[in-house]
Amino acid sequence: MARNKQIDLLLEQVHIEEMTTEGKGLARHNGMVVFVSGAVMGDVADVQVYQRKKNFMEGRIANLLVPSPYRQEPYCTHFGYCGGCRLQHLTYEAQLQWKQKHVIDNLERIGKVFIPEYRPILPSAQTTRYRNKLQFSFSNKRWFPPELLDRAAELEQNAVGFHVPNQFDKVIDIQTCYHQAEPSNALRNQLKAFALRNGYTFFDIWLQHGFLRNLTVRNTTLGQWMVIVQFYDNLPEQIQATMQFIAEQFPEITSLFYVVNQKGNDTFDDLELTLYKGMPYIEEQMEHMRFRIGPKSFFQTNSRQAVELYKATRELAGLTGEEIVYDLYTGTGTIACFVANRAKKVVGIEYVEAAVQDAWLNAAINQVNNAVFIAGDMAQIFNAKLIAQHGKPDVIITDPPRAGMHELVVQAIKNSQAKKVVYVSCNPATQARDIALMADMYVPLVAQPVDMFPQTTHVENIVLLERRDIVEQRLQIE
Repeated sequence: MARNKQIDLLLEQVHIEEMTTEGKGLARHNGMVVFVSGAVMGDVADVQVYQRKKNFMEGRIANLLVPSPYRQEPYCTHFGYCGGCRLQHLTYEAQLQWKQKHVIDNLERIGKVFIPEYRPILPSAQTTRYRNKLQFSFSNKRWFPPELLDRAAELEQNAVGFHVPNQFDKVIDIQTCYHQAEPSNALRNQLKAFALRNGYTFFDIWLQHGFLRNLTVRNTTLGQWMVIVQFYDNLPEQIQATMQFIAEQFPEITSLFYVVNQKGNDTFDDLELTLYKGMPYIEEQMEHMRFRIGPKSFFQTNSRQAVELYKATRELAGLTGEEIVYDLYTGTGTIACFVANRAKKVVGIEYVEAAVQDAWLNAAINQVNNAVFIAGDMAQIFNAKLIAQHGKPDVIITDPPRAGMHELVVQAIKNSQAKKVVYVSCNPATQARDIALMADMYVPLVAQPVDMFPQTTHVENIVLLERRDIVEQRLQIE
């Protein structure tokens, strides 16, 4: 294996041809690929190379000679360091074009999956302040940008914000994040100031100690807010003072929790949370339906665009009211409830038992009486026995995690002989892999990309597949 070579090489007048899935610019120099941080397709720049490997080089823009027509000025002062909004320097129209191409490349060029119809990507009505959930870390190891390194020892070392990409022990002190509406920024900044005034310690990830550890802020389009504070050191008086400060300063918070978490990670799904004030949940409205969101509930992080995603999924399913629909990886039952009034029966399956409990509750709230929810390992329970109990599916909707579906789940879908499969994915690469595995049984007909996360490199994609014999029969008739 070739060792990385640290070099100091300037490439002049480099033309950026396209962008990678990580949002870096891609160029070629003397037959070698060059990945350029901060570059946009269409840029012409001098590139400072800082690393050279056997088949490619990595660099950054030294001089931007001709800015791309797709380039725009980033609005966030943390751009380039934070990593959360990697496409902020790209116009939104260009972001959509790039994401559409990204979906097609993953399906056709990488996955070798041919789809006859690609619908235009559905844009997000909001390109900032659209997230309904953010998690901020408290740390006594603040990350400093290059321009502050000389003065770092004189500056405040505590930070509240996001972990630096590839440096899990460092946290960027975020002043303003444009991902979430107010009072998200005010809450984070005032809580930090309160902690510093009172001498409260921030979490040390190496030594595993410190009082303040993590802050989760959730909100809904109905104006409801949930805040969850994680403490590491169990100091009752300081906890009481902190929670009282938040409650008094931000009366708009409708659900206020805290938890003492002394584990090796920030997850609290297996811990008991304390409700300090308000209701134990917040609610979201989607069309005519309401969904309860608890502190451990999963919910799509762009609420308004999730409605468009679910509408597109429902439309592609082509339900008439007579179908048995299986909703795999149902989560808290949002898609299942969303399509239930156009189906005969919906069967939702989910690994996380707490999510299934939420799904039953959401069905009851919305008077969905034709849905059942089952908890268990998808690869183990989605089989002929379960189908015999709940009925053969006419339509399968699957929305797996980024890793895609287990091969046993793919095989179970084929064994079910459902007429249609609607595959919702947040990772077109694993989606392409799974579709290729179903090629002997199902034909992909339509792809519908959806931009759930503007300013980022992430894209959601829906693919409609139909059983091969049905497609062939229809073609013979036509």
